[in-house]
Amino acid sequence: MYDRRLLYLSAHQLTACLWHAGTLTEEGTFEVSEGGRLRFLRYLAGQRKSLFWLLVNVADEGFHIEKIPFLRGDDRETVIARKIGQHFFSATLTTSLSLGYEKSRRKDERVLLAALTNNEFFAPWLAALASSGVALAGVHSLSMLGPALLRKLGVADERCLLLTIQDQSIRQSYLEKGQLQFSRLSPLQNSSIGGIAQTFAAEARKLQQYLVSQRLLGRQQAIRACVVAHPQAIGAIESSCVDSETLTFAIFDLVDCAQRSGLATLPTDSRCERLLLHLLASEPPRSQFANDQQRHGYHLWLVRSALQGAGAVVLAACLLWAGKQFYDGYQVNQEVDLVASETALARRRYDEIVRTFPPIPTSNDNLRRVVDRYLELQRTTGSPDYLWRELGRALHGVPAVELDGLDWKLTPAAPGPRSPGGGDGKGRVQPAPDGETIIVRGSIRLGEESNPRQVLAVFNRLLEALRRNPQLDVEVLQQPFDVESGKALKGGDAAAEDRQPRAFRLQLRRLLAA
Repeated sequence: MYDRRLLYLSAHQLTACLWHAGTLTEEGTFEVSEGGRLRFLRYLAGQRKSLFWLLVNVADEGFHIEKIPFLRGDDRETVIARKIGQHFFSATLTTSLSLGYEKSRRKDERVLLAALTNNEFFAPWLAALASSGVALAGVHSLSMLGPALLRKLGVADERCLLLTIQDQSIRQSYLEKGQLQFSRLSPLQNSSIGGIAQTFAAEARKLQQYLVSQRLLGRQQAIRACVVAHPQAIGAIESSCVDSETLTFAIFDLVDCAQRSGLATLPTDSRCERLLLHLLASEPPRSQFANDQQRHGYHLWLVRSALQGAGAVVLAACLLWAGKQFYDGYQVNQEVDLVASETALARRRYDEIVRTFPPIPTSNDNLRRVVDRYLELQRTTGSPDYLWRELGRALHGVPAVELDGLDWKLTPAAPGPRSPGGGDGKGRVQPAPDGETIIVRGSIRLGEESNPRQVLAVFNRLLEALRRNPQLDVEVLQQPFDVESGKALKGGDAAAEDRQPRAFRLQLRRLLAA
């Protein structure tokens, strides 16, 4: 877990504070000297797992408002970088803040350019942060926290002045519509309550005159100055800060604002450092002065945090999935136990029912063999329906043919390997049939005027009708006449016995499907 530590740098010293849940704990003060920087290095060596924010309150701060064309992305960044280089040459701590777009046809953008101009003053502190390897989240100016302070005060004026006290100085800022336009720092010569009140009144009028001279305000334009002070000093400030036609004062209770902001360590005087540091920790402004190189450690922290967050999400998902799998496994085990108990109960009931049956006069093995034999006989049993239908179809076209007899049988297949459970009870394997055969015995009756050629023609039509079915194998066992090459057919003067019905025999065979 990374701690949040805030560094407050003024012209005289740097103060380090630990911020946690609205509580600020001061951890050290380091003077602007070589000894102070060495002690600061030793302090950073023990805080490598902390995020640091640097809040700066110095007079070496410049502001400039520019108008740039309506641009987006890299083009806008390039134009802003060029403008910053023109106004703040060689400054390393710079930033920009968009003030909105004009309502003209070009929609030009108003941009506030700001810079911390004294590079030599900041360089040793930034070098110490870089050499220590700590994560610097950003460098912020105290003036950039003015909009956040106004929101906490509930001020929504179109234009106003904001005056606060910090470490022997008064910060004066000019804001329009809640956005910073200009800020400056003045020394506080007299830190008594009366001196603070007189300084507030004088500096507010000076800032008003400066804004009028810069044409940021009209000469007779009224403006309100918002002063933040401790309740003990409010009476003296009200006596010194007298309203005029163009300048009115609004005094806000610092302690009340700190309580509304969630600051646990309430201020004891009119100094606003603690309140502004708390605002920086709880609501850091988007604009800051450090470049990407100076924030390299912070970028690494962001990547590391993103990876840790993703890992935590994945771990949580895995734990949830593992918990679901464990719950599903527990439910399955419960169901298995339930099914096992139901199975045992059903088996007991079955055994009880079986015990009520009369005894079987044979063993279970013999009964199994009988059942297997029955199934084998059922499988090998066939029917002559198919061959009878085909024979009837063929006889439909030759009415002169009369059937004398039909012999149907199944053709057994070659014997297969012996199986332990099969057989006929004597160890012999009964092969399954692979075809069926029918022997057709019949005669052809054409009358006394017929001749052998006519008889053979009728017989051939019968054969052709049967052979049209490719599943039938037709074999002639006996023809009506001998048609061998050594014998001649008799003509019309044939003997009486030759005019008798001529008998024939056919064999029809069909293979059964496997």
